[in-house]
Amino acid sequence: MRRLLLAAMMLLAVNCFAGVKIILTGDSTVNDEGGWGPGFRAQFGADVEVVNLALNGRSSKSFRDEGAWTPALTSKPDYILIQFGHNDGPGKGAARETEPKTTYRANLLRYIEEARAAGAKPVLVTSIVRRVFTADGQINADSLVPYVEEARLLAAEAHVPLMDMYALTRAQAEALGPEKTAELNAVTADGKPDTTHLGSEGRREVGLLAAREFVRVVPAMAAFLKK
Repeated sequence: MRRLLLAAMMLLAVNCFAGVKIILTGDSTVNDEGGWGPGFRAQFGADVEVVNLALNGRSSKSFRDEGAWTPALTSKPDYILIQFGHNDGPGKGAARETEPKTTYRANLLRYIEEARAAGAKPVLVTSIVRRVFTADGQINADSLVPYVEEARLLAAEAHVPLMDMYALTRAQAEALGPEKTAELNAVTADGKPDTTHLGSEGRREVGLLAAREFVRVVPAMAAFLKK
């Protein structure tokens, strides 16, 4: 009788257990090959499933137009992290370009609304910084800034958690300095430093930043972070 009771209790515990599913959406600075996704995933245990749907070269426009957004909704996640900007800027072509205050904003707002309608909690994420330094050791301002600023504004207006990865990675790079920051870089096919994408060290370190920022803006997830 006692064994039957114990077995029933164990079965009930298994059936009641529900892990947390997190979907990552975005571009190559998020995906597993050159982005912070692997380092983010590594900070959580087996009770958190992190599915990385981010794709190389996508913008807030092309990610939807190519059908990559639909799986993020149909997989029934608890959270969807949304980071776009690197491929939304001028010079990326009509299939990808957006304007920060109009089309980019509209795309992000639609992602937010559709995530909520699907029962998921959206989290906006600003783009990670391009690690290009000025002569005085500061990060060079670039075309990402207007998109970062718009994401910040929209997060506040739509009452969505914001992971400000641009601010965090800029501060990280400036604190490390050009020489140490270079250790975060990926390497291009011809052996040159890639100051946009992340190498193995960068994926680990920036992923750690992302995980800590995630649990800061979503305190309910703090208990799931590895010690």
